[in-house]
Amino acid sequence: MKIVFNKNELCTAVAPLMSGVSSKMTLPAAEGILIEATAPDTCVMTTFDLEKGVRITVKADVIEEGSAIINATKFNQTIRAMDGADITLTVDSRMKVGIQSGKASHTMSALPGSDFPEIPRLTSQNGFIANLGVFKSMISKCTFAMGVNDQRPVLNGMYFTVNGNELSLVSCDSFKMAVCSTQTELKNLNDGSDGLDFKFILPNKSVTELYKLLDGDDEATVTIFMNRKNIIFSFGDILFFSKLIEGEYINYDRIIVRNHKIGVYVDKDALVSALERSALITEEKVAGSVRPHVKVEVSGSILKVSATSGIGSAYDELLVDHEGDDIVIAFNNRYLMDTLRACTADRVKLSLSSPLTSMNIEPDEDSGDDKELFMLLPVRMKD
Repeated sequence: MKIVFNKNELCTAVAPLMSGVSSKMTLPAAEGILIEATAPDTCVMTTFDLEKGVRITVKADVIEEGSAIINATKFNQTIRAMDGADITLTVDSRMKVGIQSGKASHTMSALPGSDFPEIPRLTSQNGFIANLGVFKSMISKCTFAMGVNDQRPVLNGMYFTVNGNELSLVSCDSFKMAVCSTQTELKNLNDGSDGLDFKFILPNKSVTELYKLLDGDDEATVTIFMNRKNIIFSFGDILFFSKLIEGEYINYDRIIVRNHKIGVYVDKDALVSALERSALITEEKVAGSVRPHVKVEVSGSILKVSATSGIGSAYDELLVDHEGDDIVIAFNNRYLMDTLRACTADRVKLSLSSPLTSMNIEPDEDSGDDKELFMLLPVRMKD
């Protein structure tokens, strides 16, 4: 195999491919890039870690066709270190790789292309097309609440539902939950279908890598097509594919408390700033005295934020609008900051009932077609 690449185009293509590379597997092929060259000018590059993968097609001068698997990290580092405008890649019959640019050259070993893990079928007519900017924005609101190593597998990911032109996303772990929806124009890939009706759970690692890749023009589109076990996202020159989490998602609507007795209306940025100052105390690890929680006290029109640990204490006051009884409640400070930051409103409503009941965080005003609801469990106060 012999291929001549434009260096800039090759580096641009390899960067997103790293999202599909495994660094913790004993399978060498899963740590590599499968390069398949077809004359005269087509080179398909694929990475796959057995859960998620990326495929990109690069234009290049294919002098000799072939396929090989090259270690992704070493290949990425090598091509970026080259100085020339073009890079020539060769792989001989003994699977020895030569990378040449200008007068510089580098060699390494490769594996046969046939050793690459079997990837899912990357075609389907079952799916829909969405606006890329809207899709990415929705993911950003819910990423923080995904479970990690939860005993309930369905919580270790993000739950997507599509019904007509409504796109809804839910994420939940043992402490926090995000429920967001929006009305947006969605196009069905199957013209013969009666309407859009999809439900799927995307694993947390796939969500994180997909979000990084969904970059560029917010007016562009992303095409999502799926089968029972896998899903494919196509946008720009990138094809991102992933396995889905099988199973029924929890009945999250039943968990949400709707009849809170206390309402607190506060400027979001001001509250986040107060919590960031408290984080200087709550996130400082002192042997035997780690106190990650922050205490929130609402008394009249004053919201007090305080934290104490082995290194000192922090205190802040904010002016708020307040309905209902006064309350003193505590939260994990990091979880509270992440939840507030996920809300896109400038002013938020905190709905509470008691020091042991979950708190809802919502935009203070109706956002029209966009709905956001975040829920956070409190922690027991030790003082």
